[in-house]
Amino acid sequence: RVPLLVHDAQTDPRFEGSESVIMQQITAAIAVPMMVRDELIGIIYVDSRQNRSRFTEENLDFFRVFAVQAGLAYVNAARFDRLQEDKLRLQTEMQKMYGFPSIIGVHPKMQEVFTLMRKILNSDISVMLLGDSGTGKELVAQASHYNGPRREKPIIAQFCGNLSENLLESELFGHKRGAFTGALHDKRGLMEVADGGTFFLDEIADISPTIQTKLLRVVQDGVIRHVGGTDSKSVDLRILSATNKDLKQEVDEGRFREDLYYRLNVITISIPPLRERGDDVLLLADYFLKRASERSETAKKVISREAVELIKAYEWPGNVRELENAIQRAVVLAGENEEILPDDLLITRDGEEAPHQKTLREHERDVVMSTLEKFEDNKTRTADALGVSLRWLHYRLKEWQTSNE
Repeated sequence: RVPLLVHDAQTDPRFEGSESVIMQQITAAIAVPMMVRDELIGIIYVDSRQNRSRFTEENLDFFRVFAVQAGLAYVNAARFDRLQEDKLRLQTEMQKMYGFPSIIGVHPKMQEVFTLMRKILNSDISVMLLGDSGTGKELVAQASHYNGPRREKPIIAQFCGNLSENLLESELFGHKRGAFTGALHDKRGLMEVADGGTFFLDEIADISPTIQTKLLRVVQDGVIRHVGGTDSKSVDLRILSATNKDLKQEVDEGRFREDLYYRLNVITISIPPLRERGDDVLLLADYFLKRASERSETAKKVISREAVELIKAYEWPGNVRELENAIQRAVVLAGENEEILPDDLLITRDGEEAPHQKTLREHERDVVMSTLEKFEDNKTRTADALGVSLRWLHYRLKEWQTSNE
């Protein structure tokens, strides 16, 4: 690990009898270790075969400095290669996760969805996803992104419901320091972060007229402007949006801009509710059962014949999301039993929730609201504390707000 300077290799006793020195007629040499954080990662070796060329201490100093720089460059290049490998691996995993095979459905209505998705896969046109809450609109958006030409860039989703205008505006477009009370630093908007990729606007019907105007500029001209800023910035985005409302009716009643509606609704993909998908409900139930068992590390369970009939008879107003929650809950309630029984599902044949399910929902609401109060209405910290996604929390809060109106 010590630099080596050889003035005359032919007479240096350290190389006496060395065949390589004699055969290649090496007259002088320098060898310098490449060290990074006390770890030897390589050696820089230079030799001369001319009698007139002799290395000096100045040459040695040069290669010492060069070895430091070369070592750092090598390590950084290796890190970059590893990051590229990790990125490729993650992209492959995301493609598998959000590829069409991950959207379970054999019903003809779902096959129509898949057919339309394939037709527009390599296009950048804006797509509107229509469907009830819980039907899987975001999953379709993710699959469209990770199977399309923008897969190497990010897809960012923003839930637009139950957010104040100022907060949503800041999240989407970013803000400048001092733009409003609490804006202590410049902040990039999510649309700027997603530049080159896909942006998914969930519950688009809930955005205010002010946000609609700014969003139209993004869709139409590809530019954003930070809140409190004067400069415009170009962004390259594919816009996907989703709603569970009749957006055309919102336009007719003056709550949604007609020009923005037509910009966003170039292609419409309607995702059917679970009650219209026939035996897809059983395929999904089996998938969720397998996944819930793996996550809870419990013995594999089966759904009893009576529970299967109940699953088929229930209307599933919360769609796929409600089914997933019901199966996860049933795995826990079944305990050591090998079968999922009707009582474990906490639903009834007439499509109503079981009485004790209401108690469970009430308890869920109490826990969420008390945690929200504890963190002074900070939804991000509340979601982290509860171990749920921010999107789930927004959905629940909106659901409870609607039920109270």
